[in-house]
Amino acid sequence: MLNLALFFKMIDISKNLNNQQTIAEPVSINGIGLHSGANVSMKLYPAEADYGIKFIRKDLVNNNIIEALWSNVTNTKLSTTISNQSGVSVSTIEHLMSALSGLHIDNIKIEIDGPEVPIMDGSSIKFVDLIDQTSTYSLNKKRKILKVKKNIKIKNNDSSVELKPNNQFSIDFEIDFPSKLISKQSCQLQLINGNYKTDIASARTFGFEKDVDMLRSNGLALGGSLDNAVVVGESRILNSDGLRFKDEFVRHKILDSIGDLYLAGAPIQGYFFGNKSGHHLNNLLLRSLFANKNNYEYI
Repeated sequence: MLNLALFFKMIDISKNLNNQQTIAEPVSINGIGLHSGANVSMKLYPAEADYGIKFIRKDLVNNNIIEALWSNVTNTKLSTTISNQSGVSVSTIEHLMSALSGLHIDNIKIEIDGPEVPIMDGSSIKFVDLIDQTSTYSLNKKRKILKVKKNIKIKNNDSSVELKPNNQFSIDFEIDFPSKLISKQSCQLQLINGNYKTDIASARTFGFEKDVDMLRSNGLALGGSLDNAVVVGESRILNSDGLRFKDEFVRHKILDSIGDLYLAGAPIQGYFFGNKSGHHLNNLLLRSLFANKNNYEYI
């Protein structure tokens, strides 16, 4: 935790967005894991400049710290999982990472008493609201920005992801599902003026009714329900409250991608395009980016 002397040096985030950010005070949240179905408690703590984003498995005693970085991603099946060198892991981190990116949080310590981040309502809005309760603060050190210098593209069959040089972070996504309720959707936005909260944060994860039994037989989606996912039936959306956006599906894919890309370890200055892609290609894209130092620079 930060000491009091450091807090006195903090400046409200609204006064200096060029500096690294943390949160003002510890905040807690409880929920269930989407895939494990287990109850989990999580507490977020302020952290000093250059600390980064780290998860601490409080249910374990030794080797329980996992740094939220692209190089620590060990599983991308239906969610993003990171692990440390001892094999200790935490999964379904993408919605929380997305919220931290959208709110410009650079440094935070996350204590969790289980192996999966709670799914909450299936979006990142609960994490955004949690941080809003305590507010964010600017630390006395400049942010490190990852500037993309070269075009990078990863392709797998008809799915692809790209990063290109750009003067700010911009994201563009297209999806195409064999469902008349989703079909083709596209969305493009620049993360400016706090629009992450209004345009992306409340877009929920989604799945198909026909896949539920198969997923659960494979030990997945054990905590899934209409309270934390949009469920798409053959002819209707099963959720009684319907959709939050008419294009909520592609907006959630953007939410996921923002979270996955924040595992770069710094905010990205560049243009991202995703086409029918997911967690796996997002991680391969970062691995390709960092494979050659000519692809990027820190500014």
